[in-house]
Amino acid sequence: MRPDDLPRHLSKGLAGLYTLHGDETLLVLEAAQQIRDAARIAGYLEREVLTVEPGFSWSELEMQGNSFSLFSDKKLIELRISTGKPGIDGGKAIEAYCQRLPPDTITLVTCPRLDKTGQSSKWFQALSAKGEVLEAKNIEHRQLPEWIVARLASQQQKLAPEALQFLADRVEGNLLAAFQEIQKLALLHPAGEISISDLQASVANVARYDVFQLGAALLTGDATRFARMLAGLRAEGEAPHLVLWSLAEEIRTLYRLGLGKQRGTPTAQLFKELRIWGEKQKLIEPALARVKAAQLKTALAHAALIDQMNKGVAKGEVWDELMVMCMPLLRKK
Repeated sequence: MRPDDLPRHLSKGLAGLYTLHGDETLLVLEAAQQIRDAARIAGYLEREVLTVEPGFSWSELEMQGNSFSLFSDKKLIELRISTGKPGIDGGKAIEAYCQRLPPDTITLVTCPRLDKTGQSSKWFQALSAKGEVLEAKNIEHRQLPEWIVARLASQQQKLAPEALQFLADRVEGNLLAAFQEIQKLALLHPAGEISISDLQASVANVARYDVFQLGAALLTGDATRFARMLAGLRAEGEAPHLVLWSLAEEIRTLYRLGLGKQRGTPTAQLFKELRIWGEKQKLIEPALARVKAAQLKTALAHAALIDQMNKGVAKGEVWDELMVMCMPLLRKK
């Protein structure tokens, strides 16, 4: 289930077990609150919160499941696994709990994003088999304007396309800050359309980037966004050798993909060999069509020189050279 699916699901009734996880903390928090609100309306008036932290006893989960409510015949139990790793004892306790879900009880389990290994674990599979799972995936840069439009519409406000893109650029990678900025607009401006000048006066630059987003920006070829992200990483104190590694990996993958296609290797096989998954598959082929093999070879040679700069063997400004290395690979405006 996606966060957008939850209201429709809750309108049809409550499940006995929910598991929420994902990258977007804001969406996980909002989904948990929607479940709490729906549970309260349905008469689940008692709430017990179990937080898994050092010293936590997993027997508490079984005890709460077996105990009778003092104030209501219906109860909500929240289990918060902040690390996403319950351990061996916790995993067994969760599996046992799922085999005997308590009656008149809604159980809400929250975790950070679980990787493939976490989602393949026995305890998570037990939660999935017995209840509903909601994953709050990252809101990508291309999805952010649509998300902002929906949030603004709920407070009877809207932005012109230019203003909308301005806001998306300022809050990229920081959905909680985006939510706060949108709430601030409701306080500062009346319903209706907000001008670009009014928006610029009230919105802070709270974007956050990571090196993997930078690699995706390189593949899309958006020079303006790439330069903004690179400057943001520099300002945040990101390690330049990590940025170099990420960019060099993208360039190397492009080069190897191109060589494979020249040899006639099927694209699906190349994707598997080069470990190109998900959204990256949609980005990498247009990127390969945009650049030439000679440009990629030159960029890889430049990456080797920047690596020497990082190690103090060669002279030069690493951050500036990273931009110089990538400029020929970005889309011409």
